[in-house]
Amino acid sequence: MADNKAKSTKPANRTPPKSPSDPTKDRAAKRLSCDSNSSHEGAMAGELSALEEAFRKFAIHGDTRATGKEMHGKNWSKLCKDCHVIDGKNVTITDVDIVFSKIKGKSSRTITFEQFKEALQELSKKRFKDKSDEEAVQEIYKLIEGKAPIISGVTKAISSPTVSRLTDTSKFTGSHKERFDPSGKGKGKAGREDLVDASGYVSGYKHAGTYDQKVQGSK
Repeated sequence: MADNKAKSTKPANRTPPKSPSDPTKDRAAKRLSCDSNSSHEGAMAGELSALEEAFRKFAIHGDTRATGKEMHGKNWSKLCKDCHVIDGKNVTITDVDIVFSKIKGKSSRTITFEQFKEALQELSKKRFKDKSDEEAVQEIYKLIEGKAPIISGVTKAISSPTVSRLTDTSKFTGSHKERFDPSGKGKGKAGREDLVDASGYVSGYKHAGTYDQKVQGSK
């Protein structure tokens, strides 16, 4: 019985107790760890920030519901045009459409940013044939980084001597001349129709009534 009790007794824990840590050192260590992680993540994000920013700007162009995470074919073609990826010789609009159809999923109509980079890699081989694969990719990235969609402005009217003569009211004749006052402002209905002045026979009778009313009143 004594032997069984001796065997069942657990050995004493000889692990020395941990010394109390300095809370100031712990906080400093955590801060350094967070700073190093954030700087590493920032460096990783900064490598593609300009390219991804351009991707997002083109992805949401003309679509108020777009999130910027995916790009459809129309905006992909616009990006290639605005950023001069299409040069008309090595890369054409047909090449751009073929690459888009090849990269996107079978049932999908859009591409993600990762697929976007794959598509650029495909086009870079055609666009920069005289460079290595890595150099070609970097060159095509440079065409896109920091760019935004080009918004076409309102077409301005072209002034010409012929147009100026046709719009100069001082040179109008006949009925057209009657439609404008000396300053060139249109008279409206008064310039198109003969309006009868029914205010009275004479200006003096304007407030006194007609001639018949005044004669009858005197009788």
